[in-house]
Amino acid sequence: MAKAKTSKVLPHDLVLRERVGSVAWLTLNRPEASNALSRALVAALRAELAALAAQTDVTAIVLTGAGGKAFCAGADLKERLGMTLDETRAFLDDLGALVQALEDFPAPVIAAIAGAALGGGLELALAADFRLADNSASLGLSEVQLGIIPGAGGTQRLARLCGIAVAKELILTGRRIDAATAGRLGLVSRVVRAAELKPAVAALCAELGAGGPLALAQAKRAIDSGFGQPMPEALAIERRGYEAVLGSADRNEGLRAFAEKRPPRFRGK
Repeated sequence: MAKAKTSKVLPHDLVLRERVGSVAWLTLNRPEASNALSRALVAALRAELAALAAQTDVTAIVLTGAGGKAFCAGADLKERLGMTLDETRAFLDDLGALVQALEDFPAPVIAAIAGAALGGGLELALAADFRLADNSASLGLSEVQLGIIPGAGGTQRLARLCGIAVAKELILTGRRIDAATAGRLGLVSRVVRAAELKPAVAALCAELGAGGPLALAQAKRAIDSGFGQPMPEALAIERRGYEAVLGSADRNEGLRAFAEKRPPRFRGK
């Protein structure tokens, strides 16, 4: 039997959380500002990720934006105008920590992109493990057109994901691209019609949910930590991840379920 759906509107209303079985859907909730990243929104999302990281039964996080017109349009430039240089530096530190928390989250993270994903908003999506977009999506790192550069990992993550030539073309021109182009470049893994985005994300979450939470976390860590390392070091990282799940109750449950020809009931232990 499927687990019940639960919803929670956080007290500050800037992040909406919906728990569907083992999947947590997090919605940036500033549609009147294209879900721009204010200081308060960054703090709220960081707090929510920290709380979810302590829940061992989470098999996926979905990050999306309210309103349908924007996933996230980037930093709140109206707020930025009133910041001192030191306040701007502190905001960049906080935003960078948020993006890193997304990348480091134990369970897979899926960015469900509808509408604009620009600047810091695209940097959030780049930290996810999967990016699915509807055909209204517009993506770009246009900071150079404001006289700055991406400041939350965009120069590095885009190059690692799509290659240095693509990163230079998009970042140095500040060009925005549509969803179809993002799909061809490998920036998003799938493009669907608007009505199909949530079902497509839910189907991916169901696939992920068939795996054990501990196994998902260790496999993700092995891939991320081993990438770019010499093969002996990368294989050692993989082996440590294997050892972490070898004595787990989930591993024993997986073996029993296989022998009994039934779906496993993983508990994240």
